[in-house]
Parts: sequence; C-alpha cells; structure tokens
Amino acid sequence: MARRASAAKPSDATYAIVEVGGRQWRVGPGSQLVVNRLDVSVGKTHVVDRVLLASDGKAVRVGQPYCAGATVVCEVLEHAKGPKVITYKFRRRENWRNTQGHRQPVTKLLVKDITL
Repeated sequence: MARRASAAKPSDATYAIVEVGGRQWRVGPGSQLVVNRLDVSVGKTHVVDRVLLASDGKAVRVGQPYCAGATVVCEVLEHAKGPKVITYKFRRRENWRNTQGHRQPVTKLLVKDITL
C-alpha cells in the first residue's frame, strides 16, 4: 500500500492539513490515506484533532501549532500490512550475510467530514 493520499485530489474548496502518526497529510472530504496502525476497530470513526491548517474555500485558518476547535472525522476502512521492506547486510570476505524483511502494520482511513 502506498503511503500517500489517494490519487483523486481532494477538492480545493474544503481541505485540511492534519498530523496523524507523526506525518502530515493534506486531506479533503472523500480522500483516503494510509497511516501507521491505529487502535480503532474497522467501521468505527476516528476523530483527528491535530489540524495544522484548515480551509473552507473562503477563509484559511492556520494553527499555532494546531487550529482550536477544528477536527477531521475519518472512518476506519481496514487494517492491513504495508509493503515489504527488505534489508540486506553483507560483510565482505567473512562469509557473513543477513537478510531481514518487515511489513509495517497500517490502517486505511476515509475522510468523512472536516469541521472548522
């Protein structure tokens, strides 16, 4: 799974920049994002209150560092594993090599609503 917002761009009218899992995302209603695993069951809603910037098409609110009262309501679509990352370590002339794989647990979110 890619670690970015979905290919469909959020509408320019209403959007927000939020912080989820240590990363920042530009989201709009209907956009999907893949974040590090959240402890919320599938089908439930997750409210993100760490909104750095919010716009309703007319005015832009910039937080210091977060916008007071602004929230983004997301629905948890699924829990999955991210893409496989392989690390390979090699020490020359020592007949030593080590291969490790890792798949990060992730959560797929669908943005339902942005409130300013």
